[in-house]
Amino acid sequence: MRGGEERSTGIRKKGSGVRQWLVLDGRGETEVVEAGKHAIMRRTGLPARDLRILDPLLSYPSTLLGRERAIVINLEHIKAIITAHEVLLLNSRDPSVTPFLQELQARILRHHHQTLADANPNPDDAIKILPFEFVALEACLEAACSVLENEAKTLEQEAHPALDKLTSKISTLNLERVRQIKSRLVAITGRVQKVRDELEHLLDDDDDMAEMYLSEKLAEQDDLEKAEDTSSADDVDDHIDSHGTRDSATYSAVTKQLDVEELEMLLEAYFVQIDGTLNKLSTLREYVDDTEDYINIMLDDKQNHLLQMGVMLTTATLVVSAFVVVAGIFGMNIHIELFDDQKAGMTQFLWTVGGSTAGTIFLYVVAIAWCKHKRLLE
Repeated sequence: MRGGEERSTGIRKKGSGVRQWLVLDGRGETEVVEAGKHAIMRRTGLPARDLRILDPLLSYPSTLLGRERAIVINLEHIKAIITAHEVLLLNSRDPSVTPFLQELQARILRHHHQTLADANPNPDDAIKILPFEFVALEACLEAACSVLENEAKTLEQEAHPALDKLTSKISTLNLERVRQIKSRLVAITGRVQKVRDELEHLLDDDDDMAEMYLSEKLAEQDDLEKAEDTSSADDVDDHIDSHGTRDSATYSAVTKQLDVEELEMLLEAYFVQIDGTLNKLSTLREYVDDTEDYINIMLDDKQNHLLQMGVMLTTATLVVSAFVVVAGIFGMNIHIELFDDQKAGMTQFLWTVGGSTAGTIFLYVVAIAWCKHKRLLE
């Protein structure tokens, strides 16, 4: 029984999906939290299908989702959940995430100091501060776009010398290097294209962008609760009936337009950057394709030369066969006057051999001229 209980406990622990999350709050302080899927769902208000996107054991493409209380980020090496007050980072132990984590923490600290300074603002120095979720979102987008851009630059620096070397000398080693570069190019292009598609999808849908205004939705909810607490019981019922079913992402037309434009400007900047990276990769892909076409043309030209050489050798073999026929005739055990010393001598023999050789050459020249006339040879 004890062994069965231990096995069942192990199964429950495995199924609970307890993982370490690095939590960065609005003051830039970090905390490592071990939490299961259900605990994260209660903390962020996300459904299980959205958490599945962040599962490191599953291979999901780049995704950027705005939900009721959180933003789900799965961009390259960044797997995070952004709320109105904190960022939950899943793979914080990954060495590639360390630079991003440091940059994110620095941005959150600057945002915290700006927020404190904005509490007692100087009218001359008043500036608009981005919401916490946009500060974290911008850090994620910048990190992902920078990683892809750096990989594209590195690949471009490796590709051009390899392609030029292949153009000058076609060898197995050079062909293998270009094949590996092309495989990497296809993989990076797919990743960049997916990030670009996600940003384009957000920019084309105002409702999806409005969902990402977590701080504003939270403040709106707080105002609604305060209004409910200060109103009478009948007024509360009327208020809930008229506003309780309203979607939290729906604002007044003016406020929504201004807010969406603010996020749209942020997303547009990184859309332009990732689109530039994609164009750079497309240009490199065209260069690879042009090099392949050039290599194929060179190989076809060499193959044509080999075929022409084969035609010339076959023709030479054919005309030499005529000379062999003459030699075969003289090799027969028959009586020929040319072998009779009384009637013929060395002079006649040399004339026979010379005539046969000249005839063979003449036939070869005629055959080659006919092939060129028919454009079978260059």
